[in-house]
Amino acid sequence: MNTITSIKICTATVLLSQTINNVKAQKADTTDKHPNIIYIMSDDHGYQAMSCYGSKINTTPNLDRIANEGMIFNNCFVTNSVSAPSRAVLLTGKYSHANGQLDNMQVFDGNQVTFPKLMQQNGYQTALIGKWHLRSRPTGFDFFEILRGQGEYYNPVVIGLKDTVVRKGYVTNILTDDAINFIDNRDKSKPFCLLLLNKAPHRNWMPDSAYFAMYQNTDFPVPSTYFDDYSTRTAAAHLQEMSVIKDMNLVGDLKLTDAPNYPGSESLYYELKRMSPNQFKLFHAAYDTITLNFRKNNPMGKDLALWKYRRYIADYLRCIASVDDNVGRLLDYLKKTGLDKNTIIVYTSDQGFYLGEHGWFDKRFMYEQSLRTPLIVKYPGHTKAGSVNSDFVMNLDYAETLLDIAGINPPKEMQGRSFKPLLENKTVPDWRKSVYYHYYEYPAEHNVKRHYGVRTERYKLIHFYLDVDEWELYDLKNDSNELNNVYANPKYATVVNDMKIELEILKKQYGDNIDDTVSYGKTLLANVNNLAKNADVKLKYPASPKYKGSTPSPLTDGIINQPNAQGFPRNYKNWLGFEQSDLDVTIDLKSEMKLTKITARFMDNQDAWIFSPINVEISVSTDGKEYVTLKIDNDKVNVKGNVLDIYKAIIKKSKVRYIKLVAKNVGTCPKGHLGEGKPAWLFIDEVIVE
Repeated sequence: MNTITSIKICTATVLLSQTINNVKAQKADTTDKHPNIIYIMSDDHGYQAMSCYGSKINTTPNLDRIANEGMIFNNCFVTNSVSAPSRAVLLTGKYSHANGQLDNMQVFDGNQVTFPKLMQQNGYQTALIGKWHLRSRPTGFDFFEILRGQGEYYNPVVIGLKDTVVRKGYVTNILTDDAINFIDNRDKSKPFCLLLLNKAPHRNWMPDSAYFAMYQNTDFPVPSTYFDDYSTRTAAAHLQEMSVIKDMNLVGDLKLTDAPNYPGSESLYYELKRMSPNQFKLFHAAYDTITLNFRKNNPMGKDLALWKYRRYIADYLRCIASVDDNVGRLLDYLKKTGLDKNTIIVYTSDQGFYLGEHGWFDKRFMYEQSLRTPLIVKYPGHTKAGSVNSDFVMNLDYAETLLDIAGINPPKEMQGRSFKPLLENKTVPDWRKSVYYHYYEYPAEHNVKRHYGVRTERYKLIHFYLDVDEWELYDLKNDSNELNNVYANPKYATVVNDMKIELEILKKQYGDNIDDTVSYGKTLLANVNNLAKNADVKLKYPASPKYKGSTPSPLTDGIINQPNAQGFPRNYKNWLGFEQSDLDVTIDLKSEMKLTKITARFMDNQDAWIFSPINVEISVSTDGKEYVTLKIDNDKVNVKGNVLDIYKAIIKKSKVRYIKLVAKNVGTCPKGHLGEGKPAWLFIDEVIVE
C-alpha cells in the first residue's frame, strides 16, 4: 500500500468516525434540547402540607420523590394569589394587568401568545388535562380534557375537544388516568408537553372514599397564629371573610350531615347528589359518626374553634393524600416505560393557602402562606438530586423556563425570566432580589381588599387601596409570622422609604400603572351614621329564611355591603332577600326627628336572578296614619359587574317618626332569561336615614 492510499484510507476512516460521532452528538443534542415536559399543578396546595417542605401535619412521599431526585425551591412566589389569574400568568408569562386576567370573573383572552402555542409551533405535542377555570375555550393544545367550571370531585363533567361527558369515579384518579392514557397514545415522533391540573385540594375539600377514615383520630397541631387578633394590622385583616372560626360553614365545609337546609349547605349537597350509591353509603358511614359526636359534645367557644380547624385540616389533607398517591402512580408509569430519563416533572400549586395561620383558610393576601407557593422540579441529566434553591423565582417565570428547556426562544413580551440556569445548579449573579405582587379581586368573595406590594429577603411592604389608603411593613427577620406591622414605627422610616423606592422601580419595570389616588366607591363601602339604626322594623312579607339576616335589623343596622363578584352579598347577615315577593316595610324611629334624606339600596345582578324593583315608593308620617309620599331620584352605580340601584328621597316635612318603603318585585325571571318563569329575587341592603 502506498503512502497516498494509506493517507486516503486513514482520512476516510477519520471522517467516517467523525460523521458517526456527529450524528450521535446531534441525536443526543436533539434529545437534550427537546425533553418531554409534565407540569402538574394542584389547586390551593400550601407548601406547609408537603413533607419535603417540613410539614408538621402530613407526609407526601411521592412528591418528596420529585424533590429528592431534583430541586426544591424555597422561595417561589406568585404575582396574584387567586386561581384564574395564576393560570393566566402560567400561560402567558405576564402579570395580570398585562394579560388581562385580573380576577376569577373575567374571560381569558386565548388569542394572545402562550407558551403551549409556541411549543406546538415548534414540534411539541401539547395536552391539557384537568381544571382550566379560565372560561374561554383552550387554545394551543393538540388535546384537552377539562373540568367544567371549578370542577366536581365526584363523577365530574369533563369537556373534551369533541364532546362533554360525565366520568365515573373520583376526580384526581380520573385526571391521572387520562394523563397516562394521553402519554400512551401520543404521537411518539414528537416530544410532548402535558399540563395536568388537579382540582384538589380546592374548597370544599371532598376526599376520595378510600381516604374517609384517614386522620380520623389525629390531633393536628394548631398554628401558633390561629388566634391572631390583628392588633397591629390595618382594616383589611379585620374585615376579611375567610376566618375558619367565623366564616367556615358547618355543613358546606365541615360536612355535618344532619342539616341539609342550613345556610351554605349547597356545596356539600351538590357533591352528594353526584355520588354513586356506594360513594354515598361510604360517605355517610364516615361523616354521620362525626356529626353524632359533634352533637353529643356540643363544642363551644375555643373548643368549637379548635374543632373547626381540625375538621377542616383532616379533609384538606385527605385530598392531598389522593394527589400524592396519584403523582406516585404517574412516576411509576414513567419509570416503567423508561420515559423518566427524558421527562421533566414540575409540581406546584396555583398559589399558596392558609392552613389556619392567622385563623384563616383561602389565599389572596400578600402574607407569606398565600404569596409563597411550592415548586419542585426533576430535570434528568441537569439537576443534581436533592438540590435546594433559595433564589426568588415566580410563577411569572414558568413559561420562559419551560420554553428555554425546550430550546425555544421566549417572546420579548413575556415578563419573567428562565430559571433553567438555577436548575442546572448555576449561580446567577444578577438574579432578582425582590418580587412584586398585585391583587385585584375586590369587592368579591372573602372581602380581601385590593393591594399591591414588594417583598425582599428581609422586608415586605403592602399598600391596601381603592376604598382605603393603608400601608403595612413587616420585618421578616424579626417577625417571620407577620404579626407586627411596623410601618408607623420611626425606627423603620428609612426602610419604608427604601421599600417604596423599590416598589416604584418594579411597578415601572412591569408597566403596572395603578391609579390608587382615587378611593373608588368609598362612600358606598363605608359604614354610615344611620339614624334608623335603633328603629323598630316591621315587614309585611317576611324575608327568605336563606337571606333574612341575623342581627335585630339588618335593614337599618348602618352596615353597608357591596355585592361580590358573583352577584351575591359578601355578608349574608346584612342583606335581606325576597324570593318572588315584594318588600313592604314600616320603620318606626321611636321619636320624631328632623331628617334631610332617606336612601334605599337594592342590588341588580340578573345573572344571579336578582332584579331591581319595578318601582319604589317612600313615604313618611308623624303619627303612622297619614303618610306623605316623597319624590324619588334613582341612581344606578356599577360595581364589579353588578348594579347598585340607589333610591334617594329629600325630606321637606319638618319632622318624621314613621317611614314606609314599598318595593315591587318583578316576580318571575322574564322571557329569554336563563331562569325564565322561575322565582326572581329582590335584594335590599340598607335604608339610610340622615
